Amino acid sequence: MPTPMSTVDSTLNSSLSIGPHTARPPVVLAPMAGITNAPFRTLCREFSGGKGLFVSEMITTRALVERNEKTMQLIHFDATEKPRSIQLYGVDPATVGKAVRMIAEEDLADHIDLNFGCPVPKVTRKGGGSALPYKRNLLRAILREAVSGAGDLPVTMKMRKGIDDDHITFLDAGRIAVEEGVTAIALHGRTAAQHYGGTADWDAIARLKEHVPEIPVLGNGDIWSADDALRMMRETGCDGVVVGRGCLGRPWLFGDLVAAFEGRPDAYARPTLREVAAVMVRHATLLGEWIGDETRGVIDFRKHVAWYLKGFSVGSEMRGRLAITSSLAELSDGLAELDQDQPWPSGADGPRGRTSGNNRVVLPEKYDSNGSPSPVPTCWSAPRSTSS
Repeated sequence: MPTPMSTVDSTLNSSLSIGPHTARPPVVLAPMAGITNAPFRTLCREFSGGKGLFVSEMITTRALVERNEKTMQLIHFDATEKPRSIQLYGVDPATVGKAVRMIAEEDLADHIDLNFGCPVPKVTRKGGGSALPYKRNLLRAILREAVSGAGDLPVTMKMRKGIDDDHITFLDAGRIAVEEGVTAIALHGRTAAQHYGGTADWDAIARLKEHVPEIPVLGNGDIWSADDALRMMRETGCDGVVVGRGCLGRPWLFGDLVAAFEGRPDAYARPTLREVAAVMVRHATLLGEWIGDETRGVIDFRKHVAWYLKGFSVGSEMRGRLAITSSLAELSDGLAELDQDQPWPSGADGPRGRTSGNNRVVLPEKYDSNGSPSPVPTCWSAPRSTSS
């Protein structure tokens, strides 16, 4: 584990401006489907003291325009969330424009982020997410509709390096974003083909910063600790960081980030298992209250159990039990059987969540610069070196 800095580096940005909004420190919670809902954002904000920027999970523009009931719940923000940040996904400029205008006219959010980074097949097979920047003209049309429809709301975007090493798009996409009035860009230093495997390319973040000096560039990828965030900013010159998998089962990382940027490494969280267990129960409770059903809340929480308990001596049988709990009492009782005096384990730091690579990107057939997306998918294979 890296040795914490004793003082903050005065050459690093201490804040990030997104239109009229300021994130201090320059730290953003990455949108993660099924993760960054209102309960998880609440936990992260509490640990950070409300400092930073916390973005909703990805919202499909068509579902938003159609006022899908589940989607309308996903865009609900707590009264204490300021600014309210929504991430949108879409492949049709007109629909994206309608969704953005709906948000602006109905005061549903204060900031809009556009997803051009998702690598999962159900998104890329429609030509969306990390596949979309390859269609330069389509990217420009979507950004133009979004910025035009947003009015005074700032529009940002998150993207990857490209589809694979033979189809790199991030520099062209960055220039298009600047030309169309995007306020800031976040770059995950991997291609779609890499998914979450291998090591994030921080050099690409530095190149993008040099390529689009007009607007803030945020770095994303392999930030597992507060010191990783400081190191990324020093090495790339980026204006801020976006934290995704590093905070899974670890919402107190945002408290560490605030401490790091304020030069207080002694404030880094190293919770005992007792403290972690208390956060787990609170997380599950918040999910139940948000969903409106305790059982469904605890079931939704199950995916977080392994992340929270990483590195602690728990045992496979107990891990299995905790991963199938259906009530707060059952979760609390199971955690109470553990040795809760265990200190923070050295194995708890480092990669969390999915880490395997994937060398096949599912795309619409004939997905070239001239054609339109087709419902029949094809697969592009990246060189073997891009997968883990």
